[in-house]
Amino acid sequence: MSPQTIPHPSPNFGPRRDGLTPHLIVLHYTAMESAEAALARLCDPGAEVSAHYLIAGNGQVYQMVAEDQRAWHAGAGEWAGQDDINSRSIGIELDNRGDHPFSEPLMHSLEVLLRQIMRRHSIIATGVIGHSDMAPGRKSDPGPHFDWARLARQGLAGRAGIDFGPGDPRPETFRSLAQDVGFTSDVDDATLLAAVRLRYRPYATGPLCPDDYTPLGHTALWT
Repeated sequence: MSPQTIPHPSPNFGPRRDGLTPHLIVLHYTAMESAEAALARLCDPGAEVSAHYLIAGNGQVYQMVAEDQRAWHAGAGEWAGQDDINSRSIGIELDNRGDHPFSEPLMHSLEVLLRQIMRRHSIIATGVIGHSDMAPGRKSDPGPHFDWARLARQGLAGRAGIDFGPGDPRPETFRSLAQDVGFTSDVDDATLLAAVRLRYRPYATGPLCPDDYTPLGHTALWT
């Protein structure tokens, strides 16, 4: 069972632009010491930031912005060739500093909430992305401690592709494959590699190598 969602309205929102509706869910970490501190900031008119939901470490879910409204969580960035991610997405903040694992109650509540949102808006698994996916180099959340594979096993996030062999470790080939799965932000090769690794190989280091192609190797899994 998931806890009841507690309304905690934020003034920081507006209408979705150009008739857009959500087809993405963007996951963030709060990078703050407590859920209470995060709630205060996300509801502070002076901060000019918000999200639709915040999930506390104990699993409690707070709703700050209605899903039909445009919360201010994503900022500048691009995914799959599309900008204004705020108008195209639901934003979920996760109570985590970014330097430790995510709690089990939080993950359970996230899984329940994702299923509900995905069902309401017909969002597919590959529409669940991290802030760092759409804003490479500018953002790093939900970070290396977030368990994307756990979500993928339940059909709640895109899964890694199938290894297609040794690959072709050239930046232009890697960029083409990364763009095919959504990483279309205009960034340099090193920043792109770091963003893809943060999602699929968070503790990998060194130059581009064949292992970096594995998550991108079978485009059919992302359609």
